[in-house]
Amino acid sequence: MSVVVSFKKNHKDAKCETGKRVMKIPNTMELKKAETLIIYVIQQEAFKKELKFLEKEETFTKQSPLQKLNPVKDSKDLLRVGGRISSAEMSNEEKHLLIIPRTCHIATLLVRFFHKEVAHQGRHITEGAIRAAGYWIIGAKRLVSSVIHKCVICRKLRGHLQNQKMADLPTDRLTPEPPFTNVGLDVFGPWTISTRHTRRGSANSKWWAVLFTCMSTRALHIELVESMSTDSFIKALRRFFAIRGPDKLLRSDRGTNFVGACRELNISSKHAAVESYLQSKGCTWIFNLPHSSHMGGSWERLIGVARCVLDAMLLQSGHNHLTHEVLSTLMAEVMAIMNARPLVPVSNDPEMPTILTPAMLLTQKTSTVSAPSGEFKMGVLQGKQWKHVQCLADTFWKRWKQE
Repeated sequence: MSVVVSFKKNHKDAKCETGKRVMKIPNTMELKKAETLIIYVIQQEAFKKELKFLEKEETFTKQSPLQKLNPVKDSKDLLRVGGRISSAEMSNEEKHLLIIPRTCHIATLLVRFFHKEVAHQGRHITEGAIRAAGYWIIGAKRLVSSVIHKCVICRKLRGHLQNQKMADLPTDRLTPEPPFTNVGLDVFGPWTISTRHTRRGSANSKWWAVLFTCMSTRALHIELVESMSTDSFIKALRRFFAIRGPDKLLRSDRGTNFVGACRELNISSKHAAVESYLQSKGCTWIFNLPHSSHMGGSWERLIGVARCVLDAMLLQSGHNHLTHEVLSTLMAEVMAIMNARPLVPVSNDPEMPTILTPAMLLTQKTSTVSAPSGEFKMGVLQGKQWKHVQCLADTFWKRWKQE
């Protein structure tokens, strides 16, 4: 419409050298005239009955959308919202907003424009921008919601994530087997351990923990390792086999120490047939795909629980300096707490007071042994013990000086 107004104004005096008329860019006044003309046309088409009632100064019918707006005409014969603030010290455009019918295409274009101006925000901010610009769209909430619902950019910004359908559980998690027949494992840590006391302080080293979990009973076993090397992991694996017995299947991620241990022990991860480990060391070792930690959720979740339990124990004890003896004791208690967790929801039925736990499947006992009473001191030397260690350190320092 602004182009039409500009063409009408420049119809006679705007010509180029070839004799053809040139269309100039419309200025602000022409844009304002075009806006007034457009709103006048759509109001005349949408509110024919209401305009007749206003001319006759009659009340609107109950079905009229302008009944609650108390509309008034301005100097340009445009319908504006009435109200009780006509005496306010504000401009006429601020006090009386232009009425736009919701069913016309202009209302949709206005909503799209202001929705883009506010950087594709929600209905509340978009509707506020429309009102601040001086427009009153009848039924604006429904129209704005409809435009936002169809907006492609808003769907990209606030679209719901697709829910990935979970795959079927592997066979080793569904087959009834003795505990620790099918095992998943991973390493977590480290913790700083005080190995020995010196004259200038103490020598520290880092220790990690290997978590073994049964895929069917969900029981777990924890072993400490002094490094992330293949040799340390093989020792932990041998200790685990010595305590829990041989396994048929091992699952883990592709850690370098895991791959090295699999190669060192001659455990094949390519054969599909599961053979006895004691007969031919043919225990199958299955590695997850690279960068696929979600495939090991059955043991990754237990590592998170073990960290929470251990952090609570360290916070309760109030000591920051750990020794190997203290850490191994705490890991054993963490293992006992986690093996006593319920495997099924706790029932409210009074006839079923017992709960099924991994410890019950391992020990065939309904309750675990409580910790001994007394204060647990985390390896702190006191009194004569500390003086004896100091004398030994002084003697060693003098001999080293003499040499």
